[in-house]
Amino acid sequence: MKKMAVAQTVLARRQEEAAIDSRLASEIKALLARGDKVAASARFEAIIERHQRRATRIAYYYLRDPAEVDEAVQDAFFKAFVHLPSFREERYFELWFTRIVVNGCLDRLKAQSRRRRWIVPTSEHEQKLIDRRPAREPSPETALLHGERRTRLLAAVERLPRRQRAVVVLSQFEEHSTRDVAGMLDLTEATVRVHLFRAIQSLRKLLQGERWLSDQYARAANVGGKS
Repeated sequence: MKKMAVAQTVLARRQEEAAIDSRLASEIKALLARGDKVAASARFEAIIERHQRRATRIAYYYLRDPAEVDEAVQDAFFKAFVHLPSFREERYFELWFTRIVVNGCLDRLKAQSRRRRWIVPTSEHEQKLIDRRPAREPSPETALLHGERRTRLLAAVERLPRRQRAVVVLSQFEEHSTRDVAGMLDLTEATVRVHLFRAIQSLRKLLQGERWLSDQYARAANVGGKS
């Protein structure tokens, strides 16, 4: 009963947040339709304030570089503002916007991969110097990523295929439902479950012997395996 009450409370809160987002989106679309971009931009700041922390967190899961994360989040908000007239208020803005963030991060990873093909490899000595340099301090938005176990888990997640990584990030880290993840990634729910099942199996192998891999992931793998 207690779990059901908590779930209902969470659902009610999400619906309330979704209603606020839809109202803001409608107001901004109306301003854009009238040609008042200045007022629309000012009103859009409310959406930025509501979603910036979560967007930053998601982008960091993918990019792990504060500078890249900042640029990715800014690009995502810019794209959301430009394409807002096509947003339908009956949809969840959070899911629509998350899809923009994820796709933007994946595009950046593809671009990074292409650039690496043309980078001259560093010498062994130079690489050791680079490895000894202290990593830049992550922003406050990424504080939850600290911790030795979390670091190992994220390192393992980075080795997953991109689609599996997206499913793990959105369903296990961000705790979105299978239906929501399917909507964000333009997949069927069955496909999301298959990707999650395969991702969890891969993580178990990558983190073999790590007993701290939580029961939550084990349950996720078992659920996915039933699809």
